Amino acid sequence: MVRQRPRVSAAVAALLLLCLVLGDSVLGWFHHGSQGKTQQHSPTGSADSSEQSCLCHLTGVLDDCFCDIESIDVFNNFKIFPLIQKLIERDFFRYYRVNLMRPCPFWPDDSHCAIKDCHVEPCPESKIPVGIKSGNYNKYSHAANTIRDMKECEQANELGAINSTLSNQSKEAFMDWAHHDDAQDHFCGLDDETSPDAEYVDLRLNPERYTGYKGPSAWRVWNSIYEENCFKPRSVYRPLNPLAPTRGDDDGEGFYNWLEGLCLEKRVFYKLISGLHSSINIHLCAEYLLDERWGKPTWGPNVHEFRRRFDSAETKEEGTRRLKNLYFLYLIELRALSKVAPYFERAFINLYTGNSQEDSVTKELLLQILNETKAFPMHFDESSMFAGHKMEAKRLKEEFRLHFKNISRIMDCVGCSKCRLWGKLQTQGLGTALMILFSEKEIKNLPENSPSKGFQLTRQEIVALLNAFGRLSTSIKELHNFRTLLKDQR
Repeated sequence: MVRQRPRVSAAVAALLLLCLVLGDSVLGWFHHGSQGKTQQHSPTGSADSSEQSCLCHLTGVLDDCFCDIESIDVFNNFKIFPLIQKLIERDFFRYYRVNLMRPCPFWPDDSHCAIKDCHVEPCPESKIPVGIKSGNYNKYSHAANTIRDMKECEQANELGAINSTLSNQSKEAFMDWAHHDDAQDHFCGLDDETSPDAEYVDLRLNPERYTGYKGPSAWRVWNSIYEENCFKPRSVYRPLNPLAPTRGDDDGEGFYNWLEGLCLEKRVFYKLISGLHSSINIHLCAEYLLDERWGKPTWGPNVHEFRRRFDSAETKEEGTRRLKNLYFLYLIELRALSKVAPYFERAFINLYTGNSQEDSVTKELLLQILNETKAFPMHFDESSMFAGHKMEAKRLKEEFRLHFKNISRIMDCVGCSKCRLWGKLQTQGLGTALMILFSEKEIKNLPENSPSKGFQLTRQEIVALLNAFGRLSTSIKELHNFRTLLKDQR
């Protein structure tokens, strides 16, 4: 017998959320005339003007998937957001090792930003949990630990002895790891964590916010990402970069017409980059320097800046599409978390910091989040990607991977250290999510009691994956807050 109650409850929950979030704000927040000029809001409001609001149009089913925005809002704001915020505050996830000194590989370095808010404060070694410093996030079973401890003691008693040979078992292990490195589809150029320039950063003490970094340097980074690494037909001359100037008669509609003409994989690629850009812009708008009297900065939401970046009149009708791409990116990373759950459910996968109680709480919280992601009923179907002719699909997938890997390297060209930190983390997180999406067989075939074989994630990838998803979750939550602020300004 089919039960209808859960479906009704979900619908009611979505309707209640819309009532709470939108209220009478459907009368409109962003108003402009038929020629794109800003108009004053009338006391009573109007349905026509409300339709020009980027947030009023932010509704319904997303393109290229079968999920609606309202369901994502309910799921994220009431279930995922509170949990992910608790998780990324745990010791395992708050410390990220990064090399912010790597030179830009594509053009001469134009030096780092001198704005004080661009500065990143590295974490002293003494503050890093001992388990993280050891580089061994993945402590296995008690028996394995006992054997390892015994071997370490034996090696300590033989300090003067150097054995240049490898046992057959060791050779086999190295071959397994080499095969793993070759087999997995890495979408990012990872930092060398052993580099003397790599440092641990406490992400809680270096939050992503508006730093004042802008101008030619910032424009060049995003322009290179959009124009040189996103796919587009040669017949399209309009810049992909939303920061690029456009002709006065360009209403944005022609831009998205060509996008629909691309294959699914290339549309997905553009939407991921656009969604990441939108998410970062929301963070900057939500954590804006509002005041700095008496040397005490006040950070908070800047509605004017939000309008500038997403208002339909300011963005040639593209603001709503940019926000929809944020939701699309959220679905991609949400799907990756649901697919990687079996990896973390292995008993020997521990998030090791050296504090057993802390580690236990962290893993329990992570598994709770992963269970929520698995229960989400409207996941993106990645099986529809790279599903054509075998050789063509393989070529397209490799092109997709190399384009994204190139974007991860462009992050070393960001002049602001704090922007570079969060850019590198979020691109690495998305790259890890993409790797997971296309490693389904490897994850399903994980051996039950062999932690060194099969699909693997480094601590760096795990930290980036969950923090990047945490940033997307925060963006969607901040959209709810901006709805309220815009409604109050009517």
